[in-house]
Amino acid sequence: MKKILIVDDQPEVRELVEVTLKTGDYQILKAKSGEDAVEIAKTEKLDLIIMDIMMPGGIDGLEATRILKNEPETRDIPVIMLTAKGQESDREKGLEVGADDYFTKPFSPLELIKKVEEILGQAKLKT
Repeated sequence: MKKILIVDDQPEVRELVEVTLKTGDYQILKAKSGEDAVEIAKTEKLDLIIMDIMMPGGIDGLEATRILKNEPETRDIPVIMLTAKGQESDREKGLEVGADDYFTKPFSPLELIKKVEEILGQAKLKT
């Protein structure tokens, strides 16, 4: 079972993403801050992180991603940014710090599922 960490300071967004991913066989972990995300990523064997950018506290999603991508034990964990920051410059910053993809809120659940399956190598084959 693939393990996915959802990082967002808003509980309703964490819940929405979790419900969206219920269609797959995933173990879902949740964090409400960049600090929590970094700690969980260092202790759990994660297959994917879905990360918000704007979160209160000392470490936002960009900084958390930068930290994770610079640590040997976490650098290979794919990160999808899922954020309200929709400017092209925001997207560029996200990809610059190491995010593998960038979605803006509100997001298409179907598109998110497709991207998660693609990143995890679980794309369903059409018959």
